[in-house]
Amino acid sequence: MNFAPTDPINILVTLDENYIPYLNVMLSTLIRFNKGCVFHVYLLHTEISAKALEGTEQMLSGAGGRLIPIKADNLALDEAPTTSRYPKEIYYRIFAARYLPSTLDRVLYLDPDLVINGSILPLYRLDMEEYYYAAASHIDRLGLLHKFNELRLDMDDDSPYINSGVLLMNLSLLRKEQDYEDVFRFIKKRKSLLVLPDQDIISSLYGSKIYTLDPFRYNMTERLFRAHSLFEKGFDLKWVREHSIIIHYCGRNKPWKENYIGDLNVFYKEAVSMMKSDES
Repeated sequence: MNFAPTDPINILVTLDENYIPYLNVMLSTLIRFNKGCVFHVYLLHTEISAKALEGTEQMLSGAGGRLIPIKADNLALDEAPTTSRYPKEIYYRIFAARYLPSTLDRVLYLDPDLVINGSILPLYRLDMEEYYYAAASHIDRLGLLHKFNELRLDMDDDSPYINSGVLLMNLSLLRKEQDYEDVFRFIKKRKSLLVLPDQDIISSLYGSKIYTLDPFRYNMTERLFRAHSLFEKGFDLKWVREHSIIIHYCGRNKPWKENYIGDLNVFYKEAVSMMKSDES
């Protein structure tokens, strides 16, 4: 796929109103580390007021970008499992090809609990060819957890179990080949076994169509950092600052909470500080 220097970068986010402050922090880092890029941010939501999005719109327009809110229907998701941590909005990314304009060939989905730490152009311009998604996995395919997921979800041996916080989507191919009924049948059959519903569905149904990204570069987490910093010389915050493009605060351990456990919250604190400096 050819990209012109002036082509906008299409970003997708799905969230409720409670996460807008954290979305704004993420977007501020996206803009800061990608000077000269124009971002069209598509927000799939159930019910967010225009007033709540004023700050987000101003930030993007000030950098030459746009915020495009899209109110989504529930696509017969009554049978989809939800919890306070996993609201119905998480399913919107699975059906992004249906909701987003047909003129879009690809979109990069980003969770709001991320910090961008470098250029995303190499990721966004990845040659996806026959793949539906590009995403990182934090699970060793030879480990026991992967074997457990294979049994729980009836996954193929060579399919990755991905983290859905960063997803590059091949919308053109998804429109041609994705069968929504497959998703509903999967939910109905394995509803009681789903733990992280969107990740479970994407990994199980589309495993052979997922291009696996380097998690250290595009989905660095506190758990990943701790596991390697303890045993690998030189694997420290300086290494993360120089090599990790996307830092992801997944799970319950959030850097905006006082009881954050770990070291990677330094990047979030810096992002908040720089955003406040820009606003003053």
